[in-house]
Amino acid sequence: MPTVEEITDDFALIDDWEERYRYVIELGRSLDPLPEKAHNDANKVRGCASQVWLETKVQPNGSDGPVLAFRGDSDAHIVRGLIAIIMATYSGKTARAILATDALALFQQLGLTEHLTPQRSNGVRAMVERIRRDATNALAEG
Repeated sequence: MPTVEEITDDFALIDDWEERYRYVIELGRSLDPLPEKAHNDANKVRGCASQVWLETKVQPNGSDGPVLAFRGDSDAHIVRGLIAIIMATYSGKTARAILATDALALFQQLGLTEHLTPQRSNGVRAMVERIRRDATNALAEG
């Protein structure tokens, strides 16, 4: 899975939006598979037009606070790619780092915001809100 920096650099090299969409789909194909048992109501993200599931694992990390790892899946190829970008942004980070990171600004920087349908944009916001809520809960419990 590429880093956010690598994704940003790759986007900068691709001028054509058709090619960028293909790249996003390829990112989705690089996601680790989400086990079938994780396709459940607890992991389902509300507010997405497509089916989206996000699984959150929280690990204590001493004074740095909890670290959150995410896995995700969708029934739509382009949405899987958007999940991959979100995973590169947030997975493996501390709860505090997650709360300090604006993934929506990254989507805007990449030009994705203006090229996504309103339903997909709402889905991205729903995923980001879910991750931020998980980070907030992890800090409260930790």
